[in-house]
Amino acid sequence: MVFKRVLAAFGVGGPSVDTVLDSAQAMPGQALTGRVSMQGGSADADIDRVDLSLVTRAEAEYGGGEAHGSAEFLRVTVAERVRVPAGEHREVPFEFVLPWETPITSVGSAPLPGMIIGVRTELVVSGAPDKGDLDPVAVHPLPSQDAVLDAFGELGFRFRAADVEVGRVYGVPQELGFYQELEFFPPPQVAGRVNEVELTFVATPHDLHVILEADKRGGFLRPDGDSFGRFAMSHAEAERADWSGLIGGWLTETVERHQAPNPAFGDPHGYHGYGGHERRGPGMGAVIGGAAAGAIGGMIIGDMVGDAFDGGGEDLGGEE
Repeated sequence: MVFKRVLAAFGVGGPSVDTVLDSAQAMPGQALTGRVSMQGGSADADIDRVDLSLVTRAEAEYGGGEAHGSAEFLRVTVAERVRVPAGEHREVPFEFVLPWETPITSVGSAPLPGMIIGVRTELVVSGAPDKGDLDPVAVHPLPSQDAVLDAFGELGFRFRAADVEVGRVYGVPQELGFYQELEFFPPPQVAGRVNEVELTFVATPHDLHVILEADKRGGFLRPDGDSFGRFAMSHAEAERADWSGLIGGWLTETVERHQAPNPAFGDPHGYHGYGGHERRGPGMGAVIGGAAAGAIGGMIIGDMVGDAFDGGGEDLGGEE
């Protein structure tokens, strides 16, 4: 077995460590399992604690600008007081559950450009943390979320970009300190009247909350805000719902309302900073167009693992 790195705290000849996931594919609410493998070096080594954390890339708005960095949103201790004798092999098995609000990083076989979720291993030696590499995890939509995405494809939306924003969505049972935005170009029949539609999922063990925003920069509706839609139902109901009808009806009403806002949908604007992002991605799945998405998405994820997560970037915080 080839181990990824030697623990810096012990220097040359110290123990080496590798984290191996049983599967790098998961959905929100599912368990990730695997093992942390440690190979003894030239002398015995004592490790105070073995921690695993889930990390994503997030954006925060500050004073009209944006800050980018890594956000840790789950941390678990999988072992304490581990002795690794010289030349010997130790393994620590682990299992932990992905939060239900974990952002989606893949749809079908296509990675979402701009998205990365990873497991980071941290070993604490003499009180000092030694952070390891990021092991990417492909997080796929729940069946209830897939039903919504399928409707976007049926209605003629085209995928534009995805990101994670620090902040809160008003009126939903959000636990993490950030939310994911999936951005779409509108169907051709409303192009020019709607610039884009942004989709946010907030899932719980029982329910799915779907928040839509029609971005109408240029003011064809209200000059000072966007139009929002909200839907909430159980996962079972969401899998059976006529999302094409629900989303299509909301979009039609949004266009036809012109300057008359509908208070029934509420307006979370100001509670979370929806903004225009100029990144453009290829399609993926029914919404997104297949092979090109896989190639470009893979390059972006590779760049992020190297640049955004390995010891750099501003820590934007998260929830434990």
